[in-house]
Amino acid sequence: MTELADLLRRQIAATGPITVGEYMAACLFHPRHGYYTTRDPLGAAGDFTTAPEISQMFGELVGLALAQAWLDRGAPAPVALAELGPGRGTLMADILRATARVPGFHDAARPVLVEASPTLRARQHETLADRDIDWIDAVGDLPDLPLFLVANEFLDALPVRQFLRDGDAWRERLVGVADDHLTFALGPATAFPDLDHRLADTGQGDMVETSAAATSVAAEIGGRIARRGGVALLIDYGSDGSLGDTFQAVRRHEKEDPLATPGAADLTAHVDFAALSRAAPCPVAGPVAQGVWLERLGIVARARTLADRLEGSARGAHVEGFRRLTHPDAMGHLFKVMALHDDAAPPPGLDIP
Repeated sequence: MTELADLLRRQIAATGPITVGEYMAACLFHPRHGYYTTRDPLGAAGDFTTAPEISQMFGELVGLALAQAWLDRGAPAPVALAELGPGRGTLMADILRATARVPGFHDAARPVLVEASPTLRARQHETLADRDIDWIDAVGDLPDLPLFLVANEFLDALPVRQFLRDGDAWRERLVGVADDHLTFALGPATAFPDLDHRLADTGQGDMVETSAAATSVAAEIGGRIARRGGVALLIDYGSDGSLGDTFQAVRRHEKEDPLATPGAADLTAHVDFAALSRAAPCPVAGPVAQGVWLERLGIVARARTLADRLEGSARGAHVEGFRRLTHPDAMGHLFKVMALHDDAAPPPGLDIP
């Protein structure tokens, strides 16, 4: 049993069951025992691997898509080049390398990383030691500038609440204690006006998930883009609408019971892109499948160019990385790309209906 599990058991015994969202927030962001505050979770020695760690091609194409969107808007200056949840800094490093030859882009762009974890900030400082970077704690701290932003596997880690339909009402899924162990429970049947629109597309016993944190991020970023201009690329796994239980834990690259090791496993849920679209006060493009988006941006040609320079195991790893990013059975279909943008055209790869 983890230290956080014991803390949560005592809290629940004293004050009653907590929501899945409250449980998720404690597990991920507790100041002493939270998953993201205590470790670097990435890579083979960690719990999961993200697209930038799989292949440099991902960050290169993200960077060039943002730079082209900047050119399409008349090359404004200065602008904020921002990333939410930047992991080890690999994606931003690849973005800056790939865009170095875009005339004027680096002179105009002020790189900003939104990262609250001291552990991950330290890794980002190592990766980007030769770059002039600003670090901030929250989306609301972004500079008041035209915004060119990417959030890759950031929204899936924001807390969700879960609701089970019961007639024309909903029962919220809670985390309680039974036999001295954390366990799931259901609250009483209650009307939730924010879920009235889901009565039309769900049936008895269906589960839906909501994330006020994710929709708040979409509203904040979309509001900034509506006022100052720019583009935000939101890249994550999910669907255009929430249906079913997607709450999961991953530890050492294997799935486990989300209640088994609080604070020691990564907790995520699928992103509801339809909810993000409703929340954003600006034009929205997508979502489209990540594999389709990367192919539109030219990943096939880039993969061939890199493959010609490689041989043996390095070439094999490169080909496998390409497959993981684009193949429907890997990340190519489950992962989606959505853009929040101003009144100019959507960014490359999302400008096709």
